[in-house]
Amino acid sequence: MKDAEENMLTIGVIGAGYWGKNIIRAFNNLKSVKLKYIVDSDQDVLNKFKNLYDVEKLKDYKKILQDEDVDAVAVVTSAHTHFDIAKDCLLAGKHVFVEKPMTLKVEHAQELVNLAEEKNLKLMVGHLLLYHPCINTLKEFIDKEEIGKPFYIYCDRLNLGKIRKDENALLSLAPHDISVAIYLFGENPLSVSAYGQCYLQKDIEDVVFLNMLFPGNKIAHIHVSWLDPHKVRRTTVVGSKKMIVFDDMEPREKVKVYDKGFDMTKNYDSYDEFLQIRDGDIHIPAVKMSEPLKLECEHFLKSIEEDFIPRSDGYNGLAVTQVLDAGIKSIKNSGIPVKIGEK
Repeated sequence: MKDAEENMLTIGVIGAGYWGKNIIRAFNNLKSVKLKYIVDSDQDVLNKFKNLYDVEKLKDYKKILQDEDVDAVAVVTSAHTHFDIAKDCLLAGKHVFVEKPMTLKVEHAQELVNLAEEKNLKLMVGHLLLYHPCINTLKEFIDKEEIGKPFYIYCDRLNLGKIRKDENALLSLAPHDISVAIYLFGENPLSVSAYGQCYLQKDIEDVVFLNMLFPGNKIAHIHVSWLDPHKVRRTTVVGSKKMIVFDDMEPREKVKVYDKGFDMTKNYDSYDEFLQIRDGDIHIPAVKMSEPLKLECEHFLKSIEEDFIPRSDGYNGLAVTQVLDAGIKSIKNSGIPVKIGEK
C-alpha cells in the first residue's frame, strides 16, 4: 500500500473551521503521520489553507474513503454531522478520531462503538482535557489516595462568548468536564440532573448547571456558560484528607494541593466524637507541561501503531453522550433527576 513512507500513518482531516484548523496544525506538526487531505464544504474556508499546507483540499470527503493510503480520519465538523461522517469512515476501514460531542444521540454513539469493534478499528473522541498534564496530575493524586477518599468534584467553564447558534452551552462546553469527572472518578454516573436557561436565543441554553451522582454517593457539579463576566476554567476535587484544584487560567502554578479538611478525634471526657478543622499547607506539585492537543493527537496515532485502547475511546464517548442526553431531558423537565439509560 505504501512505499517511500511505509512506516508512516496517513490521515485526512474533515472540517477546517474554528477547531478544525488546530487539529490540522497538530497533525501536520507530528513526524509520525502524513497529512494528505483537508476537507471542508465551505470553499472560503479551504481558500485560507491554500498556501499553508501542501496537501489536497476537498469539498467532499468521499474521495478519502476510496483512498487506500489513508489509515485514519479526524472528524472535526458540526456535532450533528459527526455520526454520518464517522460511520462512513469506519465502514470504509478507516480509524476515526471524532471531536466532542461524539454524537447527539445515544443510539448513534452505541452504533459507532459497535461498528468500530466489528471492524477492529480505533475510535477515539476528542476529550482534550484527558490529555492535559494537569488533569493527569489530579488523576495520579486520586488514584494514589493522596487526597483520601474522593467526595465530590466541581468544574466551572465560563466566559463571555463564544456564543453558538447550532448547540447550547451544555453540548458545546460541558463534554470537557463530564469526561474529566468520569475519568477522575474512574466510573460512570448513575443519574443526572440539570437546570438551564435561554436568554439570548430561543431554545439554546446559555447557562447550564449539571449534577452527576456516582456510585458511593460521589457527586460532580458542572457549571457552564458563555454569558459570564469572568473567564474561568477550574476543576476542584474534594477528598477526605486533602483537596486539589486545577486552575487553567493560572499562568504557571496551575495545580494546588490543599492540606485542608476535617479530622475525626476523640473527646475522652465525654467519649463523643467531634470534627476538628485541619488547615494545613498548600503544596504546588511540579507538572511537566506539554500542549494537550499535541498529546491527544499523538495518543490517537500510537493507539493505532501499538494497538491499545485509547484513553478517550468510543465507550468513553458513549458515556459522555449518555450524560448529555440525560442532562437535556432533565433541563426539559425542570431539573428532575434522570437515570443514565432511562428512556
